[in-house]
Amino acid sequence: MDMQTYRDGRKAADAAAEAIRAALIGLGLPERVWGGVRPMVTHSGKPYVHFGMMRAEAAEQIAEAIRSAE
Repeated sequence: MDMQTYRDGRKAADAAAEAIRAALIGLGLPERVWGGVRPMVTHSGKPYVHFGMMRAEAAEQIAEAIRSAE
């Protein structure tokens, strides 16, 4: 992968991770929940967001927010 592909992937992953963090903060979830959200880039340059492990009650709160947004 060339450096520009990595940079583009990293930029997209950073933006997505920050958007998720902001949404979790907006739900009133503490840093221990959203602190594990990390941007990731694969060897081919594809952007991903790793959520890490979170408590079940936080996952339920996130699921409820998604359901209510529909």
